[in-house]
Amino acid sequence: MTTEEAGAKGGKARAERLSREEREEIGRRGASKRWHADLPKATHEGVMLIGNAEIQCAVLNTGKRVLTQSSFMIALGRARQAKGRDYYDGDVNLPAFLTAKNLKPFVPKDLEVTSSQIEFLTCGGVRAFGYAAELLPKVCDVFLDAKAAGVLAHTQSHIADQALILIRGLAHVGIIALVDEATGYQYDRPRRDLEEYLKKYLSESLRRWVRTFPADYFKHLCRLRGVDLRPDMKLPQYFGCLTNNLIYRRLAPGLLKRLKERRSERGSPSNKLHSWLSMDTGFPEVLVHLGTVVGLMKLHTNYEEFEKQLDTVAPIYPEIPGLFDDPKDWEPR
Repeated sequence: MTTEEAGAKGGKARAERLSREEREEIGRRGASKRWHADLPKATHEGVMLIGNAEIQCAVLNTGKRVLTQSSFMIALGRARQAKGRDYYDGDVNLPAFLTAKNLKPFVPKDLEVTSSQIEFLTCGGVRAFGYAAELLPKVCDVFLDAKAAGVLAHTQSHIADQALILIRGLAHVGIIALVDEATGYQYDRPRRDLEEYLKKYLSESLRRWVRTFPADYFKHLCRLRGVDLRPDMKLPQYFGCLTNNLIYRRLAPGLLKRLKERRSERGSPSNKLHSWLSMDTGFPEVLVHLGTVVGLMKLHTNYEEFEKQLDTVAPIYPEIPGLFDDPKDWEPR
């Protein structure tokens, strides 16, 4: 039996084990790949929250950011598919939901030629339809301008209300940036909102004194830095810089900066930074990290070697958080 005959026999046996529905689904997928192989394909997908709307979005391999047709329509308070037909006339190209006569005076020329429906393949290879992401705020403007002019029909008023919600949600953040964040396009994996994340680490007011740094921390730090530790000594001032480097810069992006800001806004320069850590998150996280740091200190007799290993276990975050995801790309210390 030849290799081809064996493959054909195996394929037939596999097909016989599948249900009719499974065979039909495999056939549809194969046909879709053959018929739509030239369509742009999504490389990143996600769900974007704007106001009270959840909008499915994608970044295509062409770099185009798109919103799926159904979620675009739902976000505007419409049915999943627009009633009526899209309008085409030479260079003029309008989706059905913008073809009403009372809206025509408020449709800008650039929208007429950039509102084409986009056909693409999802990450799973399924054919889908959408609109360019930048179309959404432009459509909102059309309905809001028409409402301001008093020409909207009663059946269109709810769309203008929804458009106002969307515009407010987009007021301070560009639509392209929202799509990139929702899909993980810039990060390769989603990350939590940094400001909300850091709030968990910060105390609203100066906490009462609580022992935070164990004696072992300063004992081994002195040993590794070649400083004699005496019971009555005042620690060198640069130990504060070392602690910022070893502790706060490794806990969360921008935490050191926020702690200093909180101290400046609500306390005094004499306050210890750890006194502005929240008891439920910041303080426990510092204690856990200190355990790691002291444990590594005990293993070394050389500060540089200790710091090198700490860099591997708990890398430094940048002082000003960026969009980097790889510690090698972060700002140098």
